[in-house]
Amino acid sequence: MYNFRTDLATERKDIYQKIQKIEDKIDGIESEKEDINEKIKIERVKITNENGEKAIGKPMGTYITIDIKNLKIAQEEEINNSGEVLANELREIISKHTDKDGEILVVGLGNIYVTPDALGPKVINEIEVTRHFINYTPQYVKEGTRMVSAIAPGVLGTTGIETAEILKGVVENINPKLIIVIDALASRSIDRISSTIQISDTGIVPGAGVGNTRAEISERTLGVPVVAIGIPTVVELATLVSDGIDIFINKLQEKAESNTELNRLKEEDKYEEVKEALNVGEYNMIVTPKEIDDLIENMKDIVALGINSAV
Repeated sequence: MYNFRTDLATERKDIYQKIQKIEDKIDGIESEKEDINEKIKIERVKITNENGEKAIGKPMGTYITIDIKNLKIAQEEEINNSGEVLANELREIISKHTDKDGEILVVGLGNIYVTPDALGPKVINEIEVTRHFINYTPQYVKEGTRMVSAIAPGVLGTTGIETAEILKGVVENINPKLIIVIDALASRSIDRISSTIQISDTGIVPGAGVGNTRAEISERTLGVPVVAIGIPTVVELATLVSDGIDIFINKLQEKAESNTELNRLKEEDKYEEVKEALNVGEYNMIVTPKEIDDLIENMKDIVALGINSAV
C-alpha cells in the first residue's frame, strides 16, 4: 500500500490514479461530483469491494467530501449555508443506520490545548444535548425529541487511556444507536486545510494521517454504527514543498512547454522523494497555517450547526 499521508478518500483516489496512470474508474470505487454553488462543491466516493479497499487503503463504505472556498473570510450567512449543506448530507447518511428516534452519541476527538487538534472538543461545547432532559425532566421536552449526548474523551497523552477504551465503557452504559465522531485530519493539499469536510460511515482511526495511529473507532470495535466527520487541519512539510515544486514547474513550463523532463516531474508523484530530502534525523514536520485559530472557529460553527440540524 502507498504512503498516502492523507485521511481523505478523494485524495487517496486521485493519488492512486496518478501513480498508476489510470484515466478510467478504479475497480471497486465509484464517485460523483456536485456543485452546490460557486463556493461549495461535493464529491461522493463509494468503495464497493476489496479491490477498492486495497487500492486506496480505506474500508468499504461511503465517503462524502464537501469543499468550501474562502472559509477564512466567511461571513455568518456563508457559515450557516455551509452548515446546512453538511446537515443535508449527514441526515441522509444517518438515516441509513438508525431511525429518527435512535439515540445518538456525539464524540469530539482531539486535544483542546493544541489548536489544530482542538476541533472535536470545541464542537462538543456547541452540541445541543437532550439526554439528561429526557431522562430527568421529560415533561419539559417536546414530543419526538431525539436523545443526544456528547463527550470529549481527551487524548491518550493526557488521560493514559485509549479513546476506544473510554468509548466502549460509555457505549455499554448508555446504548446509543449511532455514534458521530468529529476529528481533525491530515491532507495532501494545502488548499484543503480547514476548507474541506469529510463524512464517512466507516468509523475512524485517530492519528492515521500523521503516522500516529491509535485504536480504531468503528462499528467493528464498538458494536454501534459510527459516522465520522473530519476536517484537515495539517499537512506534512513534504506535501507543502511538493505543492510548491508543482507551482515552480508550472511557471517554468509557461516558457518551456516542450521540456520533457519538467513534464515528467509534474506528472509523477514526488511525495516520497521530497519527504526523503526534507527529513532531518528523526524529525518530520507537520504544518498548519497561521490563521488556524480563525479557521477552527469557523469550522467548529459549521460542524456544530450541521450536527444540531441533522439530529
